[in-house]
Amino acid sequence: MATIKYFITSQIITLTETIISLNTVNPIEFFGVNNGKLDVLKKRFPLLKILSRGTQIKMSGAPEQIEIAKEKIELLIQYLERNGSLSENYFSKILGGDDAESIDNFVDKHPNDVLVFGPNGKTVRARTVNQKRMVEAADKNDIVFAIGPAGTGKTYTAVALAVRALKNKIVKKIILTRPAVEAGESLGFLPGDLKEKIDPYLRPLYDALDDMIPADKLGYYMSTRTIEIAPLAYMRGRTLDNAFIILDESQNTNDLQLKMFLTRIGANAKAIITGDPTQIDLPRNQRSGLEKASRILKNIPGIAHIQLDEEDVVRHKLVKAIIKAYEKDHKEEEEYYNIRNSK
Repeated sequence: MATIKYFITSQIITLTETIISLNTVNPIEFFGVNNGKLDVLKKRFPLLKILSRGTQIKMSGAPEQIEIAKEKIELLIQYLERNGSLSENYFSKILGGDDAESIDNFVDKHPNDVLVFGPNGKTVRARTVNQKRMVEAADKNDIVFAIGPAGTGKTYTAVALAVRALKNKIVKKIILTRPAVEAGESLGFLPGDLKEKIDPYLRPLYDALDDMIPADKLGYYMSTRTIEIAPLAYMRGRTLDNAFIILDESQNTNDLQLKMFLTRIGANAKAIITGDPTQIDLPRNQRSGLEKASRILKNIPGIAHIQLDEEDVVRHKLVKAIIKAYEKDHKEEEEYYNIRNSK
């Protein structure tokens, strides 16, 4: 760290210059597309001169400002080392957080936060605050409702938790299920046997498993029914012991279907129910069972409820903007109908 002194009208102004290395993280992920995150960093510390040079950040300015900036940058690096990616929104939040407790929400103090080591050394972690809360809830409860919009990692995190439980021999099998509501009565017109007709609606579950289990081992698990993927209708009449069960897209179940699923859970079993109340594909005359289940099961010990939102979106950054736009429109529609009905 170099120190430079300037003499101006009998005052001494001390400027510090320092260089921080980004060798342990992807500099492109740190700086952002077109240096978008670097621009955020510069706006947060307007009194500093901040430059990027390859895998380095060079800063010059007042020593006290340099120290604050260094602390924040080290937190950002720590988050990236453990999570692999960092959204611009979280980048801004970590820069803006002042108290230690709020920073701990973003930078996990525990290094062993990997849920699953996938093929080719890929690490699967909870990447956002609410995803981490979802992991904690699943560790402490037997049933977890994870509710939130598309792209928030509900299904992916749930599958990672199930794979971890199987690998750690906490359970003997994984059962992944979805209501095939989207297919409706058109299933009979699709080509192939029943499995080939149903599989497209279960594809997101297969994709998540592909990321976490080598192909040959996954094939073995599927053939021995250690991992089972099936439509929700196939769960009727079963008792699921020693299993990690995931019901995905639960907003497309009615009351009886969701009750049926919840009452399948047997001894030494865990269940995660994911859903997005804004994407209900049921016929107009049917109500989703998710809202009722979330409400009446709210205060039962052993059942946790995690709400994810646009801050947890890990897809393209435009997905956040899309979700916010739809939420704003939904609120405006509700206000309009409430005003009209009150007249």
